Amino acid sequence: MAATELYTKYARVWIPDPEEVWKSAELLKDYKEGDKIIQLRLEEGKDLEYCLDPKTKELPPLRNPDILVGENDLTALSYLHEPAVLHNLKVRFIDSKLIYTYCGIVLVAINPYEQLPIYGEDIINAYSGQNMGDMDPHIFAVAEEAYKQMARDERNQSIIVSGESGAGKTVSAKYAMRYFATVSGSASEANVEEKVLASNPIMESIGNAKTTRNDNSSRFGKYIEIGFDKRYRIIGANMRTYLLEKSRVVFQAEEERNYHIFYQLCASAALPEFKTLRLGNANYFHYTKQGGSPVIDGIDDAKEMVHTRQACTLLGINDSYQMGIFRILAGLLHLGNVGFTSRDADSCTIPPKHEPLTIFCDLMGVEYQEMSHWLCHRKLATASETYIKPISKLQAINARDALAKHIYAKLFNWIVDHVNKALHSTVKQHSFIGVLDIYGFETFEINSFEQFCINYANEKLQQQFNMHVFKLEQEEYMKEQIPWTLIDFYDNQPCINLIEAKLGILDLLDEECKMPKGSDDSWAQKLYNTHLNKCALFEKPRMSNKAFIIQHFADKVEYQCEGFLEKNKDTVYEEQIKVLKSSKFKMLSELFQDEEKALSPTSATPSGRTLLSRTAVKPAKARPGQASKEHKKTVGHQFRNSLHLLMETLNATTPHYVRCIKPNDFKFPFTFDEKRAVQQLRACGVLETIRISAAGFPSRWTYQEFFSRYRVLMKQKDVLSDRKQTCKNLLEKLILDKDKYQFGKTKIFFRAGQVAYLEKIRADKLRVACIRIQKTIRGWLMRKKYLRMKKAAITIQRYVKGYQARCYAKFLRRTRAAIILQKFQRMYVVRKRYRLMRATTIVLQSLLRGYIARNKYQGMLREHKAIIIQKHMRGWLARVHYRRSLKAIVYLQCCYRRMMAKRELKKLKIEARSVERYKKLNIGMENKIMQLQRKVDEQHKDYKSLLEKLTSLETTYNTETEKLRSDVERFRMSEEEAKNATNRVHVLQEEITKLRKELHQTQSEKKTIEEWADKYKQETEQLLSELKEQNTLLKKEKEELNRRIQDQAKEMTETMEKKLVEETKQLELDLNDERLRYQNLLNEFSRLEERYDDLRDEVNLMVSIPKPGHKRTDSTHSSNESEYTFSSEITETEDLPLRMEQEPSEKKAPLDMSLFLKLQKRVTELEQEKQSLQDELDRKEEQALRTKTREEEERPPMRGAELEYESLKRQELESENKKLKNELNELQKALLERSSPEVTAPGAPAYRVLLDQLTSVSEELEVRKEEVLILRSQLVSQKEAIQPKNTMTDSTILLEDVQKMKDKGEIAQAYIGLKETNRLLESQLQSQKKSHDNELEALRGEIQSLKEENNRQQQLLAQNLQLPPEARIEASLQHEITRLTNENLDLMEQLEKQDKTVRKLKKQLKVFAKKIGELEVGQMENISPGQIIDEPIRPVNIPRKEKDFQGMLEYKKDDEPKLVKNLILDLKPRGVAVNLIPGLPAYILFMCVRHADYLNDDQKVRSLLTSTINGIKKVLKKRGDDVETVSFWLSNTCRFLHCLKQYSGEEGFMKHNTPRQNEHCLTNFDLAEYRQVLSDLAIQIYQQLVRVLENILQPMIVSGMLEHETIQGVSGVKPPGLRKRTSSIADEGTYTLDSIIRQLNTFHSVMCQHGMDPELIKQVVKQTFYITGAVTLNNLLLRKDMCSWSKGMQIRYNVSQLEEWLRDKNLMNSGAKETLEPLIQAAQLLQVKKKTDEDAEAICSMCNALTTAQIVKVLNLYTPVNEFEERVSISFIRTIQMRLRDRKDSPQLLMDAKHIFPVTFPFNPSSLALETIQIPTSLGLAFISRV
Repeated sequence: MAATELYTKYARVWIPDPEEVWKSAELLKDYKEGDKIIQLRLEEGKDLEYCLDPKTKELPPLRNPDILVGENDLTALSYLHEPAVLHNLKVRFIDSKLIYTYCGIVLVAINPYEQLPIYGEDIINAYSGQNMGDMDPHIFAVAEEAYKQMARDERNQSIIVSGESGAGKTVSAKYAMRYFATVSGSASEANVEEKVLASNPIMESIGNAKTTRNDNSSRFGKYIEIGFDKRYRIIGANMRTYLLEKSRVVFQAEEERNYHIFYQLCASAALPEFKTLRLGNANYFHYTKQGGSPVIDGIDDAKEMVHTRQACTLLGINDSYQMGIFRILAGLLHLGNVGFTSRDADSCTIPPKHEPLTIFCDLMGVEYQEMSHWLCHRKLATASETYIKPISKLQAINARDALAKHIYAKLFNWIVDHVNKALHSTVKQHSFIGVLDIYGFETFEINSFEQFCINYANEKLQQQFNMHVFKLEQEEYMKEQIPWTLIDFYDNQPCINLIEAKLGILDLLDEECKMPKGSDDSWAQKLYNTHLNKCALFEKPRMSNKAFIIQHFADKVEYQCEGFLEKNKDTVYEEQIKVLKSSKFKMLSELFQDEEKALSPTSATPSGRTLLSRTAVKPAKARPGQASKEHKKTVGHQFRNSLHLLMETLNATTPHYVRCIKPNDFKFPFTFDEKRAVQQLRACGVLETIRISAAGFPSRWTYQEFFSRYRVLMKQKDVLSDRKQTCKNLLEKLILDKDKYQFGKTKIFFRAGQVAYLEKIRADKLRVACIRIQKTIRGWLMRKKYLRMKKAAITIQRYVKGYQARCYAKFLRRTRAAIILQKFQRMYVVRKRYRLMRATTIVLQSLLRGYIARNKYQGMLREHKAIIIQKHMRGWLARVHYRRSLKAIVYLQCCYRRMMAKRELKKLKIEARSVERYKKLNIGMENKIMQLQRKVDEQHKDYKSLLEKLTSLETTYNTETEKLRSDVERFRMSEEEAKNATNRVHVLQEEITKLRKELHQTQSEKKTIEEWADKYKQETEQLLSELKEQNTLLKKEKEELNRRIQDQAKEMTETMEKKLVEETKQLELDLNDERLRYQNLLNEFSRLEERYDDLRDEVNLMVSIPKPGHKRTDSTHSSNESEYTFSSEITETEDLPLRMEQEPSEKKAPLDMSLFLKLQKRVTELEQEKQSLQDELDRKEEQALRTKTREEEERPPMRGAELEYESLKRQELESENKKLKNELNELQKALLERSSPEVTAPGAPAYRVLLDQLTSVSEELEVRKEEVLILRSQLVSQKEAIQPKNTMTDSTILLEDVQKMKDKGEIAQAYIGLKETNRLLESQLQSQKKSHDNELEALRGEIQSLKEENNRQQQLLAQNLQLPPEARIEASLQHEITRLTNENLDLMEQLEKQDKTVRKLKKQLKVFAKKIGELEVGQMENISPGQIIDEPIRPVNIPRKEKDFQGMLEYKKDDEPKLVKNLILDLKPRGVAVNLIPGLPAYILFMCVRHADYLNDDQKVRSLLTSTINGIKKVLKKRGDDVETVSFWLSNTCRFLHCLKQYSGEEGFMKHNTPRQNEHCLTNFDLAEYRQVLSDLAIQIYQQLVRVLENILQPMIVSGMLEHETIQGVSGVKPPGLRKRTSSIADEGTYTLDSIIRQLNTFHSVMCQHGMDPELIKQVVKQTFYITGAVTLNNLLLRKDMCSWSKGMQIRYNVSQLEEWLRDKNLMNSGAKETLEPLIQAAQLLQVKKKTDEDAEAICSMCNALTTAQIVKVLNLYTPVNEFEERVSISFIRTIQMRLRDRKDSPQLLMDAKHIFPVTFPFNPSSLALETIQIPTSLGLAFISRV
């Protein structure tokens, strides 16, 4: 079709723009042939009339479809032109943040001015081994292609990195070298890379400077050759440099600097070692202050100086050489300050003792006079004479500057030479990859000789690039056998001829330099005369006669002729060089000793290539000889020669091109300046590559891809089985012009624009199909909608009519109900009124009647009360009067009686006195007195009778008197009562009046109160309603608060649960990290061990002389060596846990460890003592057997008893030794059961166990010592008894025995034993003392705790007494419950201890019973036949017949190598897995170990286990790549480990056993340490199995999970570029998802056949799925072509198939599905909507398994496959980044595909009975017998 047919309405084009270079516009109407104006509309909506060029009538370039924008390869675009390239680069750089893009064979790298996470080792691993077109563009992809082609084609490679200053050339070259160092696999690659990278600081310091465009601009080019050996491992490197800008040493433009090293020296001038250099500020020196910018922002020159010196040290430049370098550089600075004074126009002089020159001479070690003389003079030589001529001031300044440049160039070459020496390798180089870091095309406002040379070099490189591109195009056409047509491309050979041909610019320049009075002006005139108007590429500026213009391939450049001659000659006076050569400074003289070597220090290379020389020195006068001729070479001549050598090197290699682009001049990150980009794209040849590609057939499709893409344009009848013929038929119908396409062998070639035409037809066809589908769908939807509306209308009508009928019926019912309600309402009102009146009347009547009754009652009550009061008052008055009268009478009686008594007393006293006196006077007249007394008594009696009469008379009188008085009083009382009654009546009348008044007042108050009550009631009701409302509000608020509280509680609960879950996960992660760290260390150890074995084998092969035949290795040596290794391992890892199931953080306390070591030492001593005693007993038994025949008749019973006694003692010693070992194991368990620091505290269980066992060990030691002494005494007595009395022979035997004792040192041994016994007793005493002290401390602590408990109880009692009774009862109950709980816990602990003690005693009882049975059997064997006849037969051996030790295998010690060889080394896993029971080798080995344990042969156990471990390692080393072998031995190693646990005798492992299996437990040895070794071995085998599975699955994953279309037709195929991708169509040999599933089935069946533990199978499957997900996701993140909606669907389908496989195998709970979660979320991310904020929120919540970097990367890479999809906007990506900014995740982009989850081996006991296992004859184990 014609190109003009594409310019239809709505077609998009590019038009030039002065600001944006190109702008996008849309046609408003179709273009017709002959139109001069095109109607356009810009993207911002502005209409524009675009005028076509009347001469060319060239239409504006068309814009590519949106689905092609952002392609990895620019050649994949339908329209190849400048705006398409620029737009594609801008979209990738700005929108997708992709800095690399392919342009055919060129990698375009745009400097992001930002650190990107795309250069890590994970990225390197992802690109390693991949095809270049399969992955996104990257510098690693170019490096991988170069490395692969070097290995595949056996051809050297070159990577040419070019670009402007600041475009990132050096960084790109550095990353390429890092890639080679990483993937080459050399042991020394890091060192070489470090040295190459270490050369950067020093090369940058002496070769980089600040320019107006770059603060760290490289002012030289370099070519680094990285050498490889035959195995393609890095062995060394070599560096060449080109065109150092020497003029910068003496001159800098405005805002520029000299080389960094000068400013670093000035910044470090204050250092002590630099004091002798006499440096100062950079503004002091002429050579560093001309630019006026001595400081770079953000750069510390002093710190950079430190880095430079460190780099020099690393590169082998010692301190003395470093100071020499700094001395020369400082001398150059001082030389620049040397000033000249003019004497006349042709001469000048230097002032005497000029300080700068003096310092320069001192530093350089030259004479001041000579240097000052030759700076102002020169020597001229003619044919006849030589004379000295003074020079002018200007010439002297130029000569000074030339000398400074020459010295700096020499120093630069010397440093490069030393760098190359440091990077040189002694190994022969097989091939190399060169990295060329060279300046790009340059054009400035003022361009001089340096820019001319740089652009000349770029012309040569561009020519080589064009020829290479042309060659590749030609090869492609020839390969596909299509007609070759000459492609017209730009050939810059005329420009090169203009520069380097005969009478070219360089020739004329060299010729002018030879002229005595040559000048820049005369040279310019020669150029005008020679080339002006004769060469189209040469022009003269209109306004200048000292400049010329050259039309380069990139742009026109105007060069200023001023300075060309001087820079080309690079004149240095020979006399000045001689002065420097005669210097006392050794290093300076070295620089000038060998001119040629100094000019090119690396020229003599072994490969025969002459490396490029830098700058040459041309003296004022040439000398005869070759050296003078070489010295005469100009800079231009040397640069041309070096450039030719470089081109020869590049032409001899396969080149790879990297073009670095500087996006802006301000170093803003991800900012794209279109003008600067286009300028660089034109200059670096990218657009020329596009033009060459567009001139031919740029678009290329394979037949299958073309068929898949354009199948929609075919009818069913057009589809043939031959895809090629089908495509031909389709193209002949679609494109009538056959010149627009060509059919190759495997591809279809299209000219530019044809793919866009096909895409337009395809889009139109799809659009028509979409419209048809939309029409049908919309009609169907509208019909559905109409039917739905009709049905809805009918339904609505039905419901409305029914509603109306229901409403009328409801009205009628309401009318009837209203009448009934009115009737009942009226009746109710009347009845209510009647009832109210009746109730009111009854209430009034009741109130009135009650009032009257109450008044009457009150009157009666008052009268009754008054009578009662009167009664009581009258009675009270009578009682008072009576009491008063009685009291007065009694008082009178008393007074009277007292008076009478006083009288009587007086009489009696008188009588007494008279009687006494009478008695005194008449002592003898007693009878008279008695008579008188008798008379007195009689008189007294008379007196009493008279007195009684008187008393009776008085009482009579008193009663009459009282009666009369009472009558008088009664009359008086009645009179008073009458008066009181009268007064009371008046008072009552007054009260009645008062009460009546109060009644009226009460009634009025009652009315007031009732009114107030009514008012209050109303107010109360109102208040009540308000309170109810408030109550309702408060209830609502309460409910709301309760709900909030519940929500908060729920949230808090959820938060706590989340925190708990997170902490649990964190703890699990920490545990897994610890396990992973341990297993990684174990893996590293195994790797180092294998490497050590390999090195040892190599050393043995190198040392040993080869002999015919097979040489066997000493098995004893290997086993001993392994045993030594094992013991050292155990010693080093004693502080680690003994089991993998335990926490890694468990550590033994220091005290436990010391006690453990002491006990272990004592057990070892006991074993040694037992062994010595056993040897001695055996020897004595042999002696006794020799003499038994002689002594049998004399003392047979005594001898037999002694032997039995000795045997019994020996057996007891052995059993006690075993007991000690068991106790030691229990101690070890007790210590391992505790991980807290309180284990060693007094009273702790472990501490008590230690004390108990220490005490028991001490007691056992005491008992053993006594038994040893008894045995020794018995032995001595036995020897004495054996001596015969009168036989000479027996004395000889005795002498022999004594001699044997002396020979064997038994006496010394006995003495040592006694000493050891004493030491043990002392240590035992100390330990007992220590234990006693500890127990005392513990008791004191218990006393203190009891005191504290007593105080606490008293405090509790005091508190309880202060509490109220109820609280006191509750507190006492709580206290009692707590006390009982504690007591119960203590009792439970005691019960557990007692149970443990009982189990331990039962176990010891079984052991003792077993030993007793063995002793009885031994005694029965030792009994002589006579004794058997005499004694009755005891049935001891009958139950022993049942105990035949089934489940054990016996073999001889010499058969152990044969056992290992047949069972391990030569065993074929396939046969064993299919025909025999799983884990058979493990069971056989364990049964052998059981027998060795039964024999108590520790050497045999150790040897067998060591040989087994070494054998397994040897098998895995030999056949470690076989899945079945590794799986088989992993299963058997785990089974062997489980057997050692199951039959170890430990309670935790015995609870799953049957009673019969418990009888098979090991009895003598604790193999816990060997279990640890086997666990480590299992970990190594597991990691090896994972690596083998990974190696098998790795090639399948990307093809099966990403590239293959499981659902055909979903993924569209986009037009490929020059670098073809791997096809997604399944061909023969390609992997599909079915391949992966079949391989997984194979893995699973192999593991199941080998009897691998189910939990271990789950871990293997989880690891395999993790690798699958990680590799798939990593490739997805690095492949833009895979990030589409359809590919997301394919991935999700593939993942669902894997999940279905997990369900089929019952492995859904293995955690494998969770490892695929990142891949699932990435696939979902490709399919979800990506527009609104809600979508962003959904993505953030959905993609919790992806990191922020991965989410952003997928969104940036998302690419529509067809025009119906939309790209992700930048604003949406920024929204995602803002939402995820607080997420704390790893910044790493790729998943670690090499990560291996820590493996665990859960205990899995076997139900198989050992005694039932049969050994098949096919194993060749006939030498093994069942016991």
